[in-house]
Amino acid sequence: MKRIALAVAVIFAAGILIPQCLLAKELKVGYVDLAKVFDEYSKTKEADKALEEKGKAKEAERTKMIDAVRKLKDEQALLSDKAKAEKQLVIDEKVKELQAFDLMTREELVKQRNETIGGILKDIEKVVTDYSQAQGYDFILNSRMLLYGKEETDLTPEIMKKLK
Repeated sequence: MKRIALAVAVIFAAGILIPQCLLAKELKVGYVDLAKVFDEYSKTKEADKALEEKGKAKEAERTKMIDAVRKLKDEQALLSDKAKAEKQLVIDEKVKELQAFDLMTREELVKQRNETIGGILKDIEKVVTDYSQAQGYDFILNSRMLLYGKEETDLTPEIMKKLK
C-alpha cells in the first residue's frame, strides 16, 4: 500500500516538475502572413498571368465553337422540315462537343491552378523552414491562426525578402 502511495506521489511530482522544466526554455516564436507572401510572390504573379492567358485562349476556342453552332442554326432556318431535322442532329452533336469542351477546360484549368499553387506553397514553406532554422525559431505560425501577435514577431517582410 505504501509503495502504491509512493508511486502515485512520484508520478504526481514528475507531472508537475517536468512541464515546468520544459517551460524554463524560452521559446522563439514568430508569424507570417502567408496570404500576403503568396499574393506578392513573383511566381504567383507569373502563374496567374500564364493561367489567364491560357484561359483567354480557351475562351477564343469556345467562341469559335459557339459561332459554328449559331451558323448551323441560321442555316437550319432556311431548310425544309426534313433537312431541318438532319441539321438539328448536327447542331445537337456540336452542342455536346461544346459542353464536353467546357467541362474538360474547366477541369484542366483547375488542375493546373492547384498544381501551381501547391508548388508555390512548397517554395514558401521551404523558405520559412530554412529561415526559422537559421534564426533559431521554435515555431512559425500563420497569421490567420493568430488572434494577436506583436509587430516585432511578424516575419512576413523577412520571408518576402528571402523569396525575391
